[in-house]
This record gives sequence, structure tokens and C-alpha cells, in this order.
Amino acid sequence: MKYVLVIPDGCADEPQDALGGKTPLQAAFLPHMDEVVSAGILGRTDTVPASMPSGSDVGTMSLFGYDPLVFHTGRAPLEAAAQGIELGPHDWAIRCNFVTIDKGNMASFTASQLPNEVGAELIGLLQEATADDPQWEFHQGVSYRNLLVYRAKDADDQPFDEGTTTIPPHDLTDQPVGQDLPSGKGSDLLLELMERSKKLFKKCKANQKRSDGNPPATQIWLWGQGSRPALTPFQEQFGKSGAVITAVDLLRGLGRLLGWDVIEVEGATGYTDTDYAAKGRAAIETLQNTDFVVVHVEATDEASHEGEVQEKIKALENIDQHIVGPVHEYLKEQGDYRILVCPDHPTFLRTKTHSHGYVPFGICGTRVRPDQSSKYDEVSAGASNLLLPKGHQLMPFFFGTLTN
Repeated sequence: MKYVLVIPDGCADEPQDALGGKTPLQAAFLPHMDEVVSAGILGRTDTVPASMPSGSDVGTMSLFGYDPLVFHTGRAPLEAAAQGIELGPHDWAIRCNFVTIDKGNMASFTASQLPNEVGAELIGLLQEATADDPQWEFHQGVSYRNLLVYRAKDADDQPFDEGTTTIPPHDLTDQPVGQDLPSGKGSDLLLELMERSKKLFKKCKANQKRSDGNPPATQIWLWGQGSRPALTPFQEQFGKSGAVITAVDLLRGLGRLLGWDVIEVEGATGYTDTDYAAKGRAAIETLQNTDFVVVHVEATDEASHEGEVQEKIKALENIDQHIVGPVHEYLKEQGDYRILVCPDHPTFLRTKTHSHGYVPFGICGTRVRPDQSSKYDEVSAGASNLLLPKGHQLMPFFFGTLTN
């Protein structure tokens, strides 16, 4: 039996006035996602507990069958795993975005997709400025996505705790940031580093006069802190080998922590210009040697963060045409299979932020008895009697006998 999970990140949304009261899923042309539902079942699940911030770190952990209330420690430790950064038992990882803040507002949580070469210079300046305190390590990622690691001396050397609060910068797009700065234990350390970065970034000529003509990064934004999580390997938990195809570090890191293969795809960007067809081909190739393959696409989430309704529809249609369609056809030809389509959380175009709430899932394949559904969208799922209140219930349901 082969299994596939396709994650159109953040695709669940609200009805849009610009779409005549339809959601992007309803407005998009999605014949292959609709085929999954028509040949199988449609339901709803809630991937993000109400007590936790909505995001892909929490949502995907739920989708993979792990209760985030038990296993989640923060987003940054997952990204550290993706970069091969080993965290000691008392170390902390912190996400470090390059951002553009203009007149106190979050003008761009990506610093307009800062070029890697400029990011390398900025990381060098940050590391040089903290040379007197070797417990701080800055690690370059891709574009605006970077990490800061605190190396603890011992168990008593803990600058942060569960009460330390930080806000993702993508939740503040076009909003004032003054009321959403880090707070709680250790926030003074984070704020000092953020403030110091403002002066450093002004010194970088490549940042101030970018070759792509975009505004410079004005500072770092620190968030998503956490210590090393303790996750049961997926093979041990579910008896299946696994692999993940993604351009996003936190998914790579979570995959590595679960013992999966992480498949790198040329042209996968983590943005709306990603190579959808290459991801589809990689999924088919990977299935030949793996029980369970996850294909994650960030483009729908990015379009939501930018408030671009047509870009979100375009991304959905590309996922449908180049990933769901060909992967489903391959599965049908090769033997017993199941395919699942489900986002990790809603991301609303109206607010440009992640949200809580139920997301639709569709499943078809071997020993899946079809219900009466025919369309893959939030409204159709809302009319279904199939409800899994906790997102981590979906994976054992998908692998199991499909009774709820």
C-alpha cells in the first residue's frame, strides 16, 4: 500500500467579496481534488488547538499524527534540525527574520524576499557584533529565513521559559508592531539584539542599495523560540517509511526528526513561483521506494499573507494540475493506495494571517467507501458528517480502517 498526503499550505479561507461570496477553493478549477472527494470521502478536522498559535509548525505536527500539546516546543527547533544544527538538551533555537519596518509598521516580513548574498553579509555583521558572547550563534538560512541559537552552559542556564512570548512577523503584515514585541522572561535579550540590528543593517551597502531595487531590511525580528523536541520516530509510531517534499525548513526539520527522507527538488522555492510539476514528478519517483510521501506547497499560504486572491487561486490550480492529478494517476496504476489532501491551517486573505478553525480533508483509495461528496472546499466539508475534532486523529484514521 502506498500513501500520499498533499498539503496546500493555508489554503482554507473565508468567502471573498471579490469572488462573489465564494472561497478560493470554491472559485478555483480543481478537477483532481474534486475527483479525490468524488471517489472517496470528505471531512473536517482542527489541526491547531485553541490554546496554541496557528502556524505550520503546529498544524503539520498535527497532520503527521503527533499531538502538538504534547510534542511541540517551538518552530525554530524544527528549522534547526533542517539545517543540521544539533541542539543540546538545554539549548534554545529562535527564528530570525530579516524584515522591513516602515514608520512603525511591518511593511514586509520577508524584507521583500531579501537576496541570499545580502543575507550572508547581514548574518556576518550580526555574528561579529555578538563575538564577545559566544553563547549566541547566528545561522544563515534562505533569503529572509534565518536562525539564532543560544548555547546553554548547563540546565540552570535558561534565558527563556514557556511564558516567553513572541509574535510571528507574518501575522503583523501592514500593522503596527509596537504592541507585539517580545515579552516575558528573556525578552530583554531579544529586544536588545533586535535594536542592535537596526544600526548594523544601515552599515551594509548591499542592503541599503539593493540590486533588485527593493527597500532594505531594517532589522531582525526574533520569534518562534523553543528547545529540542522529543518525537517518536514515524516508523515506530505508524509502521511506515516516509519522505517529505518541501521548500520550507520547518517541514524539512520535522521530517528529519521523524526519521523521513527529505527530498530536495530543483526549482522548489517556497513561494508562488515554485516548480509545481517538479514536485509532482519527485513524489512519483519517491513513491517507488517509500511507503508514505508528503508533498507540501507553501505558495497558497504566501499568497494569503500578501492578500493576493488571484495568486491564491492560481497556486491552488497549479497544485491540482501538476501534483494531485499526476500523483493520483500514478497511484491508481501501481496498486493499492490512499491519497489525502488537507491544508495545515486556514490563512485568511482578509487578515493576511494564519487562523484557527476547521480545514477540509479529502481521502480516496483502497477500501475507502465513497460518500455523497463531490467538491473539495470548506463549505462542502462543513456539510459533511465526518468530523475529527483533533488534527492528530487524521493520520491514524488515514492509515486505519477509516471509521470515525
